[in-house]
Amino acid sequence: MSHVILKGIEKTYPNGYKAIHGVDLEVEEGEFIVLVGPSGCGKSTLLRMVAGLETITSGEVHIAGRKVNELEPSQRDIAMVFQNYALYPHMTVYKNMAYGLKNLGTPKQEIEQRVNDAAKLLEIEDLLDRRPKQLSGGQRQRVAMGRAIVRKPTVFLFDEPLSNLDAKLRVQMRLMIKNLQTDLDTTTLYVTHDQVEAMTMADRLVVMNDGNAEQIGTPAELYEKPATQFVAGFIGSPAMNFVESHFAADGNEVSLKGINLAITKKIQHSEEEFVLGFRPEHIELSEQGTIKLVVDVIENLGVESIIHTHLEGTSTSIVVRQTEPLHAQKGQILNASIPPQNFHFFDKKTGKSLA
Repeated sequence: MSHVILKGIEKTYPNGYKAIHGVDLEVEEGEFIVLVGPSGCGKSTLLRMVAGLETITSGEVHIAGRKVNELEPSQRDIAMVFQNYALYPHMTVYKNMAYGLKNLGTPKQEIEQRVNDAAKLLEIEDLLDRRPKQLSGGQRQRVAMGRAIVRKPTVFLFDEPLSNLDAKLRVQMRLMIKNLQTDLDTTTLYVTHDQVEAMTMADRLVVMNDGNAEQIGTPAELYEKPATQFVAGFIGSPAMNFVESHFAADGNEVSLKGINLAITKKIQHSEEEFVLGFRPEHIELSEQGTIKLVVDVIENLGVESIIHTHLEGTSTSIVVRQTEPLHAQKGQILNASIPPQNFHFFDKKTGKSLA
């Protein structure tokens, strides 16, 4: 049985604004689900509805076999970790972690055992007597996680927990969170706007767009078979290139701004024009390439190069990703090709995949 079930979840505010449009989701026990999307897409609102911090306009939320729509957050057997840590500044780390258990009437000896176990797991045993102001951002976030862990909830909810941390610390913390979740085997819903964070942590992703669950699947599924142009552009870094194109009369070739390219997929389409997508890492540079790209800017990152170009004779921007440094001058022409199996085809009007 699924551990968390969302059935037709909708959220409409009193002013008529509809923030969530009928989201359906089944989360298996022990699964790590990431809700990802740009700011304002509804991912945090959806998480808060699961937590009981936002009312549900219609639909049902089930946790561990119970419908929880009318239950208070404290009755849902969930623990939430916030972006801003939400620690009590006047309490020590130990008291912050123990506070929820104390309010539940947990015996003192059990509180001590749970706090010490969580502190050991999070490597903050030497911080238990400190106050939040004496801690770094990463330490504060680990304390917030410890406060959630000691409750031994059915479900962990994380709302942008790493947003306030610097880049290096974010990498360390996301590894720690994923390892902890695997070790504890606790069902987890995690919200982020960072698609790299989402791809590296999730068992499955829910890509949110304008209050809709645009696509649900594993990171590999979303990368390889995006259901819409939005998902294709959001998943992957640098983002997928998109060029308006059209099919040749026989349907076996497409035009890339006047350059005919063979395709290997039979595409179901009613319109001649469509949007052609291809990822920067799938562009191959070689003397035999028939696509001519004019170099604008090169970002050499050591192990790879991000090359910003445009198609010769047009203003169409194309980004290329190479796994080794490239030394070229602005204005230099590069010959390129794209293996046809790496093409993606999207309806120009609806944005839906045609493949």
